[in-house]
Amino acid sequence: MRLTQSVGGDALLRRYEYEDRWVVAADIGVDDEAISVDTVGETAIVVIESHGEPVESEFELPGSADTVSVSNGVLTIEGAL
Repeated sequence: MRLTQSVGGDALLRRYEYEDRWVVAADIGVDDEAISVDTVGETAIVVIESHGEPVESEFELPGSADTVSVSNGVLTIEGAL
């Protein structure tokens, strides 16, 4: 397993690479209902509703996403290598 970590604003983003898959996890720190995620190719588009205003952020993924989930303010995106 290989781990890559970066911090931007209040979010902590980690990328794990295994033999057959990768996982990107971000601790967003807001209610699950406030997070909307869409993936297009190798790009994740995250929209967070904050104080009634949407805040959009994009980041590159190591490949195309197979699954996206949000639980307790943690965004997890997984894909195959």
